[in-house]
Amino acid sequence: MKESNNAVVLLSGGLDSATTAAVAIRDGFRVLALSVDYGQRHAGELDAARRVAGDLGVAQHVIVRVDLRAIGGSALTADIDVPRNEDPTADRIPVTYVPARNTLLLSLALGWAETLGAFDIFIGVNALDYSGYPDCRPEFIRSFEKLANVATKAGVTGGTFTIHAPLIDHSKADIIRLGTELGVNFAGTTSCYDPDASGAACGECDACQLRLRGFAEAGLPDPIAYAGR
Repeated sequence: MKESNNAVVLLSGGLDSATTAAVAIRDGFRVLALSVDYGQRHAGELDAARRVAGDLGVAQHVIVRVDLRAIGGSALTADIDVPRNEDPTADRIPVTYVPARNTLLLSLALGWAETLGAFDIFIGVNALDYSGYPDCRPEFIRSFEKLANVATKAGVTGGTFTIHAPLIDHSKADIIRLGTELGVNFAGTTSCYDPDASGAACGECDACQLRLRGFAEAGLPDPIAYAGR
């Protein structure tokens, strides 16, 4: 039996997580947004998460710090160049993959949900337009949901956690269309892995390429600033 309509939503500040939060609100959940400062080089996404949380009027927004630079192993958390102008749909796992990131983020969301008496957790992963990350696949979401229900006090004493990934089978264009329908202010989001000092997106990293392609396919203008454009 679920005790409330609270839902914990992982909110990165990108267009996927913003749309996911809007979906949760549409579906009647009281959204509690969780962002994680993990030492990412594109830390401006935390400011974007604050903007998105404010725009959507979420019930609460918490930022947790877990510095993954101590582990490294990624262009987002170590002194490794972010690739530019590579095919973001190539069959490979890129250096922007952060080891076990979504496992860690969902674990934090699960811990907070358990303290809140909430059994619904939302994450904005999608398995169509993505950069080869293994922790964006449906099998990962299903496996984590099973874990959540055997690894927690709430799960073994009658509760049932659900991991919602409402964008899992959406293309980036689909996500942009859906977010637009739900009133998401994409001007407040960010996607770039390597923005310049002013915060302008590079337009060339995997995340930027997927975003730009998505807006083009959706037939909509991307409202954020890009360096040199």
